[in-house]
Amino acid sequence: MSYPLNDKFYTDTPDIEASRVGFGAGLKKAGELDERVVALSADLAESTHAHLFAEEFPNRFVEMGIAEQNMATVAAGMARAGKIPFATSFAAFNPARNWEQIKTTACLNNLPVKIVGSHSGLTDGPDGGTHQITEDIALTRVLPRMVVIVPGDSLEAEKATLAMAKDLRPNYLRLAREKTPIFSTADSPFEIGKAYVLKVGTDITLFGTGTMTHQCLAAAKMLEAQGINAEVVHVPTIKPLDAETILGSITKTGRAVSVEEAQIIGGLGGAIAELLCERMPAPLKRIGMDGVFGESGDYAQLIEHFGLNAKAITKKAADFAAAVPQYKPGF
Repeated sequence: MSYPLNDKFYTDTPDIEASRVGFGAGLKKAGELDERVVALSADLAESTHAHLFAEEFPNRFVEMGIAEQNMATVAAGMARAGKIPFATSFAAFNPARNWEQIKTTACLNNLPVKIVGSHSGLTDGPDGGTHQITEDIALTRVLPRMVVIVPGDSLEAEKATLAMAKDLRPNYLRLAREKTPIFSTADSPFEIGKAYVLKVGTDITLFGTGTMTHQCLAAAKMLEAQGINAEVVHVPTIKPLDAETILGSITKTGRAVSVEEAQIIGGLGGAIAELLCERMPAPLKRIGMDGVFGESGDYAQLIEHFGLNAKAITKKAADFAAAVPQYKPGF
């Protein structure tokens, strides 16, 4: 499936917007399309952009206050009553603070509760390590029945929100606070459970998710200048994982690098490593938060500090390609 890229992405002035903005637009559209859609907020409606829904559908919006555990339980009750609830807050509190309630009320009962965690990863830079949730992908991925979605930009966040409203399973949507480049277009595909090849290559595959996919695209350009032809695969759904696309790419390139603004234990890198252990003994380099907490600072400075910008990804991928031979079927 072809994946159109934004014409301005590789320019000096790419379109930029936070994925939480796309979620707000998508939630409002979902509410217009289905009157069963309701929204809950833990006193952060404007920050998560759920306020757009609240303004349009005040009778379908519930302000829970700073009570994330109660919000998850109420959302499950609303789902049991036939509603499609989107429970919104910062990811540091939702799912981190109310994980038990999400597990026992939404997942155990297999209810279509939509957990929306904004300000994820390092994007909540100035607030520091207490608010920079990098463990949320692992927390939600381990939950039975939970779908885990990490959109790459604001346009995809809007599409993901609309898709979630139609999905009958519990979902987790991970959003960023900071504006990031929009690499997709209105015509770029999105389907829950699918990964997408954004750039074809032969020497190594860069698997990106969320805010890291645009960094992978930029890194691929830098690698090209070094004579390394990198394939870039965007993985917006971490669970269920698109094994066919991932294995197909690695079969061609013979080695892979995963990049995520999250802990590499239990995240995208962990998911791909588990897949390779069972299906294909190919080499994988995981790039992300490697057992450390975040720090206070400007987002761009933090990305550089933790080795998550395109320049750092380029060096790590090039070193990996130089040190590790390509896997060939039959090894």
